[in-house]
Amino acid sequence: MGGTSGHVSLGFAFLIIGLWHLFNCTKHHSFNPRSYSTLPWFPISRFRFLEPITIMLVTFIFILSELFIGHRPLSPDGTIPFKNLRHFEHSMMAVSFFVYAFFAALFDKVSAPCQHGLLFFLQAVAFGQELLILHLHSTDHMGIEGQYHWLLQIITFVSIVTTLLAIGYPGSFLNAFIRGFSVIFQGVWLIVMGFMLWTPKWIPKGCFLKPEVGRDAILCHGERALDRAKALVNIQFGLYLTVLTVFAMCFYLVVIKLYRDEKVEYVKVPKVCEDQEEGDYGLEDKHKVHKVHKVCV
Repeated sequence: MGGTSGHVSLGFAFLIIGLWHLFNCTKHHSFNPRSYSTLPWFPISRFRFLEPITIMLVTFIFILSELFIGHRPLSPDGTIPFKNLRHFEHSMMAVSFFVYAFFAALFDKVSAPCQHGLLFFLQAVAFGQELLILHLHSTDHMGIEGQYHWLLQIITFVSIVTTLLAIGYPGSFLNAFIRGFSVIFQGVWLIVMGFMLWTPKWIPKGCFLKPEVGRDAILCHGERALDRAKALVNIQFGLYLTVLTVFAMCFYLVVIKLYRDEKVEYVKVPKVCEDQEEGDYGLEDKHKVHKVHKVCV
């Protein structure tokens, strides 16, 4: 996942999945706000398994690119070289999401009971694996790069918590909305990292790229330049958080406007019946003959 291409491609995948979930949970809630229940993934009519198959395809390609493109994963003696450890760590994150997507399709195919809860559990495991590797990465993320990764851990932690809460509270729309928002933020932040960390013209003043074993690292000239660079990262994080929050609120308003107006309920009007009486007089006996019948409206 090192470099611009790895972070941007993975971030774009997170962004698309997050937008898809945010759209669907808002749409379903606008249709049935009282009986709403969140789903771990959202099928579509023409291609039911598009979401899990897309996740499996993206993660499979990512694993191949990490382990086999441009280098050999193992040494001649069968051990893992130090420079390739980070590639195996990145691949383990992708494997966790691949496992989740595989069982999402399989459980749906066999109509497994309690599949939604189990799939939320598998999602939480995948996010937990991501958080663990970000925190215990073999690459020593220091300085600016470390600041970007530390902030990414906060977003990932939110994804874990909201995914676990979905097991016990599937009817909570707010939890599902925040969960989708956190996945979107993960994607955006990965894209930002990909461009800001490895594009020389966007590196903060007083810092520079230095080639290391298998990667490029960012170093700064002194503590003052480093502190300034970290502060800029924090400001950038706050700015993206604010912009994405405003986007999510506007996105919510647009979706409920589109789909709440389409919701038409037909209520059966009960019939109201009244007894009406008609009277006729005979010619000889002057007796009134009563006829009673019901009139319903």
